Amino acid sequence: MLLIPCPWCGPRDEIEFHYGGEAHITRPANPDTLDDRAWADYLFMRNNPKGPFAERWVHNAGCRRWFNLVRDTATHRILAVYKIGEKPPRGSTGT
Repeated sequence: MLLIPCPWCGPRDEIEFHYGGEAHITRPANPDTLDDRAWADYLFMRNNPKGPFAERWVHNAGCRRWFNLVRDTATHRILAVYKIGEKPPRGSTGT
């Protein structure tokens, strides 16, 4: 089980949270203009790296706030936590 550090509540057990998928996905500006293939790519195609990966999480059994978390997908080690709208800490996403 992960010990996830909520930016507002502090470290809590993973069971209090819900995974929200890859972070920093931008909705298309004009979705009505997309063909089926482009819309399907937006909905379903996500990165699946081995290593640092930015994810969205919500503290559903606590403050109910969304935040971003950078986790190493190979080791499950949490590398950084930051609020929605903030940039990831430099170097935390492998870039």
